[in-house]
Amino acid sequence: MTLRISANLGFLFTDRSLPDAIHAAALAGFDAVEMHWPFATDPAEVRAALSETGLPLLAVNTPRGDVGAGDFGLCALPGRTDEARAAIDLALDWAAEAGAGALHLMAGRAAPGAEADAAFLASIAHAQARAEPLGIMLLIEPLNPIDAPGYHLSSLALARGIRARSGDTVCLMFDCYHLARLGEDLLAAFAADRDAIGHVQFAAVPDRTEPDHGTVDYPRLLPLLAQAGYDGYFGAEYRPATGDLAWLAQLRG
Repeated sequence: MTLRISANLGFLFTDRSLPDAIHAAALAGFDAVEMHWPFATDPAEVRAALSETGLPLLAVNTPRGDVGAGDFGLCALPGRTDEARAAIDLALDWAAEAGAGALHLMAGRAAPGAEADAAFLASIAHAQARAEPLGIMLLIEPLNPIDAPGYHLSSLALARGIRARSGDTVCLMFDCYHLARLGEDLLAAFAADRDAIGHVQFAAVPDRTEPDHGTVDYPRLLPLLAQAGYDGYFGAEYRPATGDLAWLAQLRG
């Protein structure tokens, strides 16, 4: 079984332009790329680089908002519906032109409760209406409070609840790093949510660096997820500490 590994260019190859980073990922042996907030780059340039390398672009995130003011996503922020919809529209337009397959709807920092849930569900409904004709998958992701304090989707249970209320066109981003930091049993959680999972990401736990050490044994775990029915890409979303990519060959056996 050969695992397909994606390079998250939000953390990897950041010393170069996005088109050059796509080429670097291809040369390093990655099978796909994904991005955080690529909107300053012309999507036509990204599409050209993808075509030249043959790599698919799996996903991008919705804009964070006013980062200086502490924003980390807008979709679940009460009273900021217009900003959230504008962010979704910008991201979807960019994703469609670049050829991205999915959009991660960033909930943002909002207190738990009905008001934020309602704002998030309204944002999701807006995204669903626009994404469906474009053929773009929508993703939501629980983030751990150590890395993302105050983030609205701070548990897998909350993400499951939002998805149950928004419908099957919204999928879960199964980030092994965040879920492990939240104390989830990764194999049990994956089995429980298999049909809802749209993408899997990973990084070393607990330091979020190269996935060749730590408390999660990825050479064991990722093949088990594939054997359990996951046939997508595994997104390497880690902050490089050494720059060593030996782990990539090790994961492929």
